[in-house]
Amino acid sequence: MSLVAEVRALRVEIAGRTLVDGVSLQAHAGRITALVGPSGSGKTTTGLALLGEYPPGARIEGAVRTAGGPVGYVPQHPASALNPARRAGALLLGLAARRARHRREVRPLAEEALLAARIPDPAVVLRRFPHQLSGGQQQRVVLAQALVLGARVVVADEPTTGLDPLTKQGVVEELAAVAARGIAVVLLSHDLEVVRQLADEVVVLRAGRVVDRGPAPAVLGPRPAQPPPPVRPARPPGPVRLEVRELTATHPGPRGPVEVLGGVGLSLGQGECLALLGRSGSGKTTLGRCLAGLHGAHDGRILLDGEPLPRSLRTRDRAERAAVQYVFQDARAAFDPYRPVLDQVARTAVRLRGADPADARREALRTLSGLGLTEAQALRRPDGLSGGELQRAALARALPAGPRVLVCDEITSGLDARTRTALLDVLADLRERTGLSLVLITHDLEAATALADRIAVLDAGRTVEEGPAHQLLTTPGHPVTRAFLDA
Repeated sequence: MSLVAEVRALRVEIAGRTLVDGVSLQAHAGRITALVGPSGSGKTTTGLALLGEYPPGARIEGAVRTAGGPVGYVPQHPASALNPARRAGALLLGLAARRARHRREVRPLAEEALLAARIPDPAVVLRRFPHQLSGGQQQRVVLAQALVLGARVVVADEPTTGLDPLTKQGVVEELAAVAARGIAVVLLSHDLEVVRQLADEVVVLRAGRVVDRGPAPAVLGPRPAQPPPPVRPARPPGPVRLEVRELTATHPGPRGPVEVLGGVGLSLGQGECLALLGRSGSGKTTLGRCLAGLHGAHDGRILLDGEPLPRSLRTRDRAERAAVQYVFQDARAAFDPYRPVLDQVARTAVRLRGADPADARREALRTLSGLGLTEAQALRRPDGLSGGELQRAALARALPAGPRVLVCDEITSGLDARTRTALLDVLADLRERTGLSLVLITHDLEAATALADRIAVLDAGRTVEEGPAHQLLTTPGHPVTRAFLDA
């Protein structure tokens, strides 16, 4: 086995806080090394060290060596690595030009990299803007960027986060194909099933230290039996809180608007949880953004407690903005990178409820503490929190508004099992105490089982099946639902 990258006794400290402490690992050509551990355990810090990237002001000890050539990086939220104002092909073609000997080789090199990243229609994808790609497609474009540069090591940071089971299996196949090309893969993941399928070696981190390592079967043990989801009857819904009638939404395209939702209708009762399931690109997030006033390019009606909601957040008054809150999947992009997290959480109560700033800070601290974040963590800027910690902070930022409807977009993705359970418990408690209505956009069937009263399945922008959660999870009627559950 050819050693292509090595981390030896790495210690990274910032402002007296140790992020990783004595971490060592090796990456070999054609093999997959997985780093696993809870949020904040040091996985991303270690992975970025292979790229020579560290937090500003960090004190670094130890050594990181690579065997020449670039190190590719696929971030947890691939949209952050793409320029929203440029077509997906712009950067990829530019990178291909660095390796091409003649101009006529540039486009074939880019398309070959996309094919290697398992994009079957590279010519189409090259012409699209990032927002016109699903999360899975964005991820493959970023992976293609690493491949076109000739990366010998690829660091994949939570690559299956927020993906439906069918797309997730495609990512597993993509990474296996990358390793089969002789490239070393360093996989950072909470998804132990994916790690079981892929990893040759597993390194377990906790609080910045290696606590276990070895072959995947020895470290993770056998795959646990998966019991069928419990049959939990839906609670009787309260009065209709939110109603959507004939919602049609579009995204801009090179030849005019492209329909992404067509004639969607749904209703949500007071205190009820509706889970939206479907493959990546089925329109779930666009639907959620329409509800919150974040996607104005739509027709149809959205009614809150019987009153029509303005299309755009800009034209909603303060009470309407507070009433429907949205928790983003990409929490890091949703925060101001230069202000402490506590200030941003507190600002919600000041801006939408007119709360006193000092009272708002105290309330924000209580809310963050209830989600497992300490005061020291709350006082950091967003770059001082892990992805999972920041995801919990994103939920905390929505709650001081006192919403009647909370739209949660993949908020359990990227969380370890214990943190996910705690977050779901918070949401369940809010429903019981306040009558909060939830729209849960998710691929996490355990989350849907734990919270949802009803499930709606979307495919190609249309609702293909809807019904009580226990019914759809045990006796699905539509082929899309059955394929989703089988995966």
